[in-house]
This record gives sequence, structure tokens and C-alpha cells, in this order.
Amino acid sequence: MSRLQGEICGWHYATREPVRVRWEDGLITHIEPAEPPSPSEVWLVPTLFDLQVNGYGGVDFQQDNLTAEALCAAARALHGAGCGRFLLTLITDEWDKLTARLRHLRHLRSESTELQQSIVGWHVEGPFLSSEPGFHGAHNPVLTCNPTVEHMLELRTITENDPLLLTLSPERSGALAAIELAVSRGIHVSLGHTNASIEILAQAVRAGASAFTHLGNGCPRELDRHDNILWRVFETPGMMVSLIPDRIHVSPALFRLAHRILGPDSIFYVSDAMAAAGMRPGQYTLGKLQLEVGEDQVVRQPGKPLFAGSALPPLEGVIRAAEMLRCPWQDAWRRFSEVPARIVGLQNELTVGQPADFCALQVSGQNQLLGLHG
Repeated sequence: MSRLQGEICGWHYATREPVRVRWEDGLITHIEPAEPPSPSEVWLVPTLFDLQVNGYGGVDFQQDNLTAEALCAAARALHGAGCGRFLLTLITDEWDKLTARLRHLRHLRSESTELQQSIVGWHVEGPFLSSEPGFHGAHNPVLTCNPTVEHMLELRTITENDPLLLTLSPERSGALAAIELAVSRGIHVSLGHTNASIEILAQAVRAGASAFTHLGNGCPRELDRHDNILWRVFETPGMMVSLIPDRIHVSPALFRLAHRILGPDSIFYVSDAMAAAGMRPGQYTLGKLQLEVGEDQVVRQPGKPLFAGSALPPLEGVIRAAEMLRCPWQDAWRRFSEVPARIVGLQNELTVGQPADFCALQVSGQNQLLGLHG
């Protein structure tokens, strides 16, 4: 359907009522009651909004020689998986290389209307992460470092007014002061890849940290049953917590427990996708890492037990989340669309005034996706 003007009837995913949606000049202008549409399983939903995409469709965002064409190809593949907007994520590297990469990507985006519509901001995950075994995950511990005021100011200078999410470990020296300054400059701070004590987590929240990155990951496979980062996050109020809903990074049981303990309104979903997402099993890169993806969609560092990003298409993440929670897919959809957008100060809803980049889904009563049109 044309993104400039048109109309469509379907079931509104949030109200569960039949509506007619009209749009002009690329913006939704009317949402009004309608007769039940035919076929009856057509549902209208806002595009998915992913705060953590390291690459997609064979394109690794961590490479220095990326072109606008490659980025557009990745963005189109993401849109085909229901995700029309995302934060391009860069991971730990030498600081000068990371910031040069960020400048280059921002320049590519500035020259492409298509990229501006898809890449709505940036997520810098590292290098201010724990260097402890297990907690640094696939990030090179040698390249991790302490955050400084100068780091925060440089990130804000490069990205100007773009939405910017920064994941850091609050136990690093200088982290609390860095969080305060970052938040004062409009940077959204998420905690992650951390073994911080519950006291430091609370201090970080008071300093302005508002989220926690992919809980259940960025930590050792085996944890102290009496005191570990999962329990500490569960007991630290004031953070929105992201989960990867692929049944791989977080087991179904832990996924359900997290929703029960934290409450569904404190959780949102991310894919943490890397280049293999949306592709066949095989060999892929994530920055300097050589990775392999099997038929099980698990992204592995050869010979190591730790995961390195995911091969999860965002739309499939919604269906898997609903299956794990044993709930309707509509309940899971908002945690991968409306909620993450609000975390970085944006709106991403099926409502008047929003861009007409919503999706029309055909889903059976058993959470079975039959078709997607965006």
C-alpha cells in the first residue's frame, strides 16, 4: 500500500475493534469505527521499533566500509520482518574507531531519506562495560574502559539531537558521574554487561539510568544462586528491562518469571540482531568476530559457550514472546513497538498524526502468522 495516501480497514491491535485508517502525505489522518473487515483476521499494528540492531540481512553494522546501499538493504530486510524503525547499534571497539564509525554512519544517514525514516537513532553498547569473564560477553575485554565526561560530550557532539542510547556498566570508575552528565545532555542510559552490586545499581538509577540491556545475557552461564545480577535487577526499581524473546538467550521459564516479577509494564523487547538475522545458517561477522549460526539460529563464537548477538527477525520475536507467555500476540506487540520508542523519547503508535508506516497482519487465533504487509 502507498505510504503517501490511502485507506484500509482492519482490526485495531490495541482496542480489538474494527477501524478504518486513512492517511495523506505519509501521515495517518483518520482512525474511525468500521464494519468488521474481510478477511476477518487482518490486524493493523504500528511498526516494530527495535532499540538494539547490530546488523541484519547479511550486513554487519560494525564494519568501516559500509555504504548507503548496504544500510538501505538491511533496513528494507528489517521492514520486511515488521520493523520499520530501529537504533543502529555499535559495540565495543577502540574509542577512535568506534566514534569514526559513528560519524560515518551518521553521514550516510543524513544523505538518505529512506535511512532517516528507518534509523531513528543510535545505541552505543560499550566500551564502558565490565571486563569480568562472562560479564563482558562477546565484547573484547581488552578494549573496555572507564567512561569519562569527555566521552559523553563527544558522543553528544557527534550525534547532535539524534536519540542516543548508551549501555554501560555502573561499577566502572567514573560511571556515576558519566551517567549524570549523559542524562543532562539528553542521552538515555541503560545498564548492562555488569556485575554491579545492588547498591551501585540503585545509585545508577538515582543518577539517571533508566533501563537495563538484555537481562539474562552479558553474564556468565552459571551464577551464584544466592546473589547474582538477575536477583539484583529484580530488586532494583526504576528501570525498564529489555529481553531478547528468541527462547535462546532467555529460557521460557525465566522469560515468564521476569514478566511476573518485574511486571509487564517494565519490560520491552529487542532483537540484538546481527548480520545473520534474516539469513540462512552459515558464517558471519560481528565486527572483528568470526561467528557461526546453525540451524537452531544460535549465534556462537566457535569453541566458546557465549552467544554473540542473535539471528532473530523482530516479527518472529513477537510470536515467540506470546508463545512463551501463553498470551495473545497483541499483548506482546506493544512491548516491541510502543514501549521501546517511549524509552528514547519517541512515539510509535497506531494513532492520528503518526507516520503511515504501520503494518497489516494476518494472524490465526493460535498466534500463527499468515501474512505481513507494510
